[in-house]
Amino acid sequence: QVRLVESGGGSVQAGGSLRLSCVLSGYTVYNTNCIGWFRQAPGKEREGIAAIYTAGVGPRAHYVDSVKGRFTISQDNAKNTVFLEMNSLKPDDTALYSCAAGAFVGYWDRDGDYDYWGQGTQVTVSS
Repeated sequence: QVRLVESGGGSVQAGGSLRLSCVLSGYTVYNTNCIGWFRQAPGKEREGIAAIYTAGVGPRAHYVDSVKGRFTISQDNAKNTVFLEMNSLKPDDTALYSCAAGAFVGYWDRDGDYDYWGQGTQVTVSS
């Protein structure tokens, strides 16, 4: 059974940092085509914010414009974990953050391309 478990969320002030973790079981990071991070704020649609294609020539990361330069996605194959390092956090980053894994992800920011989802971890940024 495939499981994804997120952790690392919390409440921080604007300008602060958090590191989210997504631990996979029943599935290896390296053999997954792509692992993405999505977020959903109250009253808004879920949006893809970062993803990493985990195999092939080398990991390839993608980011939505609003987090470029502030967020970094990375993988640790030994720990079967994908991380999302978030710096310079803003109140607009407040949301439920979820990770997802997919075997055939054509568009990294399209949630329908992913097969497995975690339950999410809440991030709250105060001004």
